[in-house]
Amino acid sequence: MNEIKFAQRMYQLPPYLFGTINKMRMEKRLKGDDVIDLGMGNPVDPTPEVIVEKLREVTHDPKSHRYPIASGLKNLKREIAKTYEKDYQVKLDSESEVICTIGSKEGISHLCLAIIGPGDTVLVPAPAFPIHIYAVTIAGGNVIRIPLGTDFSSNEDVFLKKIADMCESLYPRPKVLILNFPHNPTAALAGRDFFKEIVIIAKKYNLIVVNDFAYSKITFDGYTAPSFMEIPGAVDVGVEFGSFSKSYNMAGWRLGYCVGNKKLIEGLAKIKGYYDYGVFSPIQIAGIVALRDCDDDILKQAAIYQQRRDVLCTGLEKMGWSVEKPKAGMFAWVKIPEKYNQSGKDLPDSMDFSIKMMEKANVAMSPGIGFGEEGEGWLRLALVENEHRIRQALKQMRRALPD
Repeated sequence: MNEIKFAQRMYQLPPYLFGTINKMRMEKRLKGDDVIDLGMGNPVDPTPEVIVEKLREVTHDPKSHRYPIASGLKNLKREIAKTYEKDYQVKLDSESEVICTIGSKEGISHLCLAIIGPGDTVLVPAPAFPIHIYAVTIAGGNVIRIPLGTDFSSNEDVFLKKIADMCESLYPRPKVLILNFPHNPTAALAGRDFFKEIVIIAKKYNLIVVNDFAYSKITFDGYTAPSFMEIPGAVDVGVEFGSFSKSYNMAGWRLGYCVGNKKLIEGLAKIKGYYDYGVFSPIQIAGIVALRDCDDDILKQAAIYQQRRDVLCTGLEKMGWSVEKPKAGMFAWVKIPEKYNQSGKDLPDSMDFSIKMMEKANVAMSPGIGFGEEGEGWLRLALVENEHRIRQALKQMRRALPD
């Protein structure tokens, strides 16, 4: 039998750590165990009914069964541009500065193929959502991870200085900076002043900026997340990705978008023209309805996540954990108490802890190490289960953990 060898890039991709947890969850559920899933950010709440009804209506039209346009329907792109003007006072040309994607993950991956190649260096805040690292690796580029630290909001200047220093000292200079605010997994926030400095650095060093804005609308306690595109000059240096997955509970629908620099949009469109035919047209039309009619649904959903956050964080605090409540996103980034450190290392083994919680408590969670070595000792806990299930998860954890 012939030996099958993968391309070299495949050997640069480490084992998918979350796959171990997901496999355990599936196996336990097949055996009848009720596993409470605090691991994956997969919304369980329903998509607003008006969106579902529009999909159902349009699907009956045979014209919608044809190939869609890879870059997105004209009316959807126009609606995305209108939304940016309404929400962020940003004017975008819907034809040249907006493109639709199969979720933001696909868009980021294909943009990396368009702008990154062997010898190119990309700066990424760490810990990081895996695609921000490995889309670069697959494209043949090199990644330099910049630790966010445990108190990013008070140390933005330190982070900015690290970026500027790398742009000044490295040769060849870094080509791309991938940002992600509100941040996954840590829930760190970036303000307009931070983005202003990023634009200054990007213009000075010819740095392309990509901001993953997937959690733009899932915000708490009166906080409003700024768009990178709000900043004068941002469109000259970069793009921003958004998604319908979180705001409208449309994760499985796979609908996202990218807005910003015309040249970068053009490059992404060219790559997508070869790789895919875009998103099923009825889904895109339903997306128009989401943008037009579902602002109140977003607010209600964010309030639900906020209440779940409070239940989870308060419960952990009562267990003696030190927890900072996130102001945005679908996750709490939680440090494992040192008393549970049985690894013999400086930090608790997050993978080992997550496996034990699955085995002993029937609770799934994401180990921090899955987001890179900067995440070791931490857990990412999703807010997707309802309040009753979260309380039950806390009870089961409490029983499974040593005093």
